[in-house]
Amino acid sequence: MVMMVPSSSGEGRSSSPMEANAVAAVSVDTKLMVTAQQLKDLLSKEDSTANPLPTVTMNPLILSWACSGSWQDLELLLNSESGPSVRYNQEFLDLLTAYSSDSCIDKSASAQKASEDVEASLNQLPSVSAVSLLEGVTIEGSTALHMVATYGDVDGFLRSADIIHSKAKHLLFVQNNNGDTPLHCASRAGMLRMVSHLIGLASLDEDNTGVDKVKELLEMENKDKETALHLAVRIGNNDIVKLLMEENSELASFPKHGNSPLYLAILLEEDIIVETLYNASHMKLSYSGQNGQNALHAAVLRGTGSILGNNSMSTHGISSTYKDPFAELTKKLLEWNNDLTTQRDENGSTPLHFAAALVQQSHRGSVCSLILEANPAALYQSDNKGLFPIHVAASVGERGTIIMFLKKSTSSAGLQDTMGRTFLHIAAENNKVRIVSFVCRNQSLSWILNMQDYAGNTALHLAIQAGSLLMFCALLGNRQIHLNISNKKGQTALDISRYKIPPGLFDDQNSETRIHYALKVVHARSGNCRRDHFEENYNHQLKHTQREELKNMKESTQTLCIGAVLIATVTFGATFALPGGYRDDEHTNGGTPTLAGRYAFDAFILASTLSFILSAMSIVGLMYSGYSILNPHSRRIYFLVALYFASMSITCFMVAFALGLYMVLAPVAHKSAITIGVISPLVILCNKTEFWIKWALLARPLCTRIGLIRTLVLVTTRILFNTLMEFWPIIFIFVWAAYTRNQF
Repeated sequence: MVMMVPSSSGEGRSSSPMEANAVAAVSVDTKLMVTAQQLKDLLSKEDSTANPLPTVTMNPLILSWACSGSWQDLELLLNSESGPSVRYNQEFLDLLTAYSSDSCIDKSASAQKASEDVEASLNQLPSVSAVSLLEGVTIEGSTALHMVATYGDVDGFLRSADIIHSKAKHLLFVQNNNGDTPLHCASRAGMLRMVSHLIGLASLDEDNTGVDKVKELLEMENKDKETALHLAVRIGNNDIVKLLMEENSELASFPKHGNSPLYLAILLEEDIIVETLYNASHMKLSYSGQNGQNALHAAVLRGTGSILGNNSMSTHGISSTYKDPFAELTKKLLEWNNDLTTQRDENGSTPLHFAAALVQQSHRGSVCSLILEANPAALYQSDNKGLFPIHVAASVGERGTIIMFLKKSTSSAGLQDTMGRTFLHIAAENNKVRIVSFVCRNQSLSWILNMQDYAGNTALHLAIQAGSLLMFCALLGNRQIHLNISNKKGQTALDISRYKIPPGLFDDQNSETRIHYALKVVHARSGNCRRDHFEENYNHQLKHTQREELKNMKESTQTLCIGAVLIATVTFGATFALPGGYRDDEHTNGGTPTLAGRYAFDAFILASTLSFILSAMSIVGLMYSGYSILNPHSRRIYFLVALYFASMSITCFMVAFALGLYMVLAPVAHKSAITIGVISPLVILCNKTEFWIKWALLARPLCTRIGLIRTLVLVTTRILFNTLMEFWPIIFIFVWAAYTRNQF
């Protein structure tokens, strides 16, 4: 600790004999003398000019003492009233000498003369010198008072604030690079006593000047347009919030535009602070938020509702029967200011738009109901894109919210945005199957099923463009939907389904293919366009090129070839490593398979052989499909053949696997052998799952359109044909094994 010892005369003496001896033993150093002179020159220069000086870096000693609350050291340095009657500790003088020069100083060359010069300079400094020392700032532009306010609020820091304020009162209102005053810093750091102390210092200035300094200090905003109250809200310190609001009950109304303290508290889910702000402001507070939002926007998304307890109000006739805790904060705000329901943000969204956009939130229904009860007209308020709340709910797939909206007002179903789209169009565009299915099943909404947007598209057009088989089936199953409506381009649903099928190679099990096939089955018509013109537009629209198709074929060939080679390798090895082994050479048929002649063995051999042959044929087909010397049409044929043979080789491979294990396990574990035989075909069945599911989905709408008998015949025929094409190797293997067993 740096000590100061008062002297009875103008000349001081050392605080101890050891210190006096140490000073007498130090030689004079020129560098320290220069340092002392620099300090005097700097202070005299400030006194001689009225022009503002460039930013001065804060002395490290002052910064250190401010951050640690060393008020004695600050007082020792800044107290100019003591004059020459104060004697400075040698350690203090050495530190001050070292930090007063930019040059490096040899510690071993410290001099008594330099220390005496520094001491003499300090004793001779006018009162303005203390202000000059306090003008130094950190790299963030913070003064010593900023640092004191930030780092503590115990007695040492409060005393330090008093000392600094007594020498430089203007520092209480100085803003750093971020626009923060010392009060901002204290509030951000959660220093309750310091906040109160700084307000007290401002009130002292007010007493002297007659100006409301406290109000001025409290309402000062930083570059983020935030007062000290905002920062207290950010850290969730309700005590500081109460203190600030007690000093200025109108503080919650700042800023006029931007994030208000109330909006910020709701956004941060500080429910206690929300109620404190409202009660302390006497209902004079700002509800504004970022991007033109208000507190109700934030409450819809963030409200937790714990602030109400058992209290209930009905200022605007809002029912108090809602028990959902998530809706309580919204209810509270509506009681405070019902006009919040009509205010729109920069995108034109009202709080009801926000509530309608909530996904998988248990409180969304209660929140929407509260807003609609407070302002039923909010359902008919659109955003900048013409989207109404019902459109927003449809875009996120919230069927429950849409049902509630329709109960409030059935006519809202026909609301159209700037593109002429109803909520059904929005649901179809965004692939919201549950919404589309709900509308198709609801007879009261049949009047919007065939509504066209400004491009002439119905929900059926958009569902086909989205490639959703589920939505298509829901729409196709409603006979009130017209299949032959043309859009502004003259395209019907059948035309669009044709456009969705890419030319060249494609999987006939794709949803787009199934949709096109189903429309042809139910006799949907094309638009009024010549077929040659249609094909021309079709190829032009898809911008299909032969080079792209060959590139896709090449990429697919690489993957298929690897699989085919693996199957061929495994089946080749299995053929010469037969289950059951071989007979001894001493046997009549030595070297032959032990299990030869059995039905299962014959089927196993045939399955392994077919698997190897089909995979080998697939490899050959893939090789030819990659030959650039062949024309694209031939390469396409080779590729399709190779793909089919590869699929059949997998079927044979699984049959061989099941039969091999059955032969080995059947004599000793018959149940396990049967289980393996039942499980093994799952690999094959998995490959056809998509086919069966899609036909199952199409069965009901086809039955509605063409009748039960025709649907059964059509679906049964397609399934049987596909099953035969996929599983003929299994039939061939077991039938041929039985035939050869009887014939030979």
